[in-house]
Amino acid sequence: MEPVLRDKFKLAGIKHQDADNVSRSGLSFWRDVMTRFYKNKLAMIGLALLIGLVFMAVFGPHMTGYDYRTNNLSQKNLAPSAEHWFGTDDLGRDVFTRTWEGARISLLIGVSAALIDLLIGVIWGGIAAYRGGRTDEAMMRAADILYGVPYLLLAILFMVVLGQSLATMILAMTITGWINMARIVRGEVLSLKNREYVLAARTLGAGMSRIMRKHLIPNTMGPILVTMTLTVPTAIFTESFLSYLGLGLSPPLASWGTMASDGLPAIKYYPWRLFFPAAFICLTIFAFNVIGDGLRDALDPKLRK
Repeated sequence: MEPVLRDKFKLAGIKHQDADNVSRSGLSFWRDVMTRFYKNKLAMIGLALLIGLVFMAVFGPHMTGYDYRTNNLSQKNLAPSAEHWFGTDDLGRDVFTRTWEGARISLLIGVSAALIDLLIGVIWGGIAAYRGGRTDEAMMRAADILYGVPYLLLAILFMVVLGQSLATMILAMTITGWINMARIVRGEVLSLKNREYVLAARTLGAGMSRIMRKHLIPNTMGPILVTMTLTVPTAIFTESFLSYLGLGLSPPLASWGTMASDGLPAIKYYPWRLFFPAAFICLTIFAFNVIGDGLRDALDPKLRK
């Protein structure tokens, strides 16, 4: 039998020296998250809506030349027209201007409440989980007791005792709102604090604050971001509900909640007074919810290809 000679054959495809080369650069975790988020059409619709709402909240009150606080009884309850795009209310104030002025306050309340919940929740939950033992037990039982107090009762109590103001509204929302964030952070830190890289950092002498800042909190950013995006619409809806009960901001300040409360008695004859603030409340809640769902799917490692 004739021997097989190597020189009669040649490699097809790549060469030996190129066999170990990666065909394309790998995606980092956050780049992969953003790529999958951008492919979520519903989340992108929510993001576009949110950008549009923020843009109008910044520039909308200046588009008509009307002041949201100025009364003009000669033009009260006018239907939407070229002069008053969203009509006027019972005091002759331009509803378009008040709608976007209300957007500023409603978004400010929602974002402020979410940031305060983030700050308190991350610190409280992170310390409780990292310390463990009696510290964890005492801190989380205190949170459970506070969570057991009716939220609406606390909000009404704060608004009555401290007066109706923007700061009081935010305080009333955050007095117990951070507990959900603390529980989520605690669960994530409990699952991470015994990982090898955390033990290595502790062995090298890193303190609790450095380990939390450099290792634990960055690795819990996924659930934190999702919880934040879902906290904002909750705060906006709560403000609207309190305003509907008459516990909203003091006039002449405008928010979507106070506008909806003022427009409800006139819904039969002047429906635009309720329609516009209610519609933008729904759109904002929808936008934040679909963005939160999109982030949750993008951050889920089980869906990563």
